Amino acid sequence: MQIHVRHPKTHRHISCASGVQFREQPGERQGLGQGEMEVMTVDKDNRDILNLLQDELEFIEKGGYGRSVRTPWKPTSTFQDSLTCLNFADSSRPHPCDECHLIDFVSPESRAAEIPCHRIALNDAGETIEDLELADNQSRTEGAVKAWLKREIKRLQQQRTNTTN
Repeated sequence: MQIHVRHPKTHRHISCASGVQFREQPGERQGLGQGEMEVMTVDKDNRDILNLLQDELEFIEKGGYGRSVRTPWKPTSTFQDSLTCLNFADSSRPHPCDECHLIDFVSPESRAAEIPCHRIALNDAGETIEDLELADNQSRTEGAVKAWLKREIKRLQQQRTNTTN
């Protein structure tokens, strides 16, 4: 996410480790009083959701969530251990999950969860990645995620076809 902050009296640019930027610029803007700031947010994740889901499906089909050769004792985490995750390979998790495209698939009541993408309902029964990972059946989890990805990819492709026609 990028945040631009404009303050009428200062001129300063701050870059945070998380990729969030604050920019304060001098000058008056109509509608702003003295000492007021303008804040504009711009999402940083500008990846195409269809491509993102297709890449995730390909990753899973190529065995992406198998045990790591370097850390075979450590279980893998669906979405978090792939390039789909904005925080991939960064344990400090500098990007909040609400910047990720997958948040759009999470029900509003589950968006505040620690790992919201693990609360996506994968099937009609409402099973989630969280539910399936607790059952500790990697092949069942991957099968449900693949089926969900295929359905969403097809839905997005149809939606784009209908929009262009």
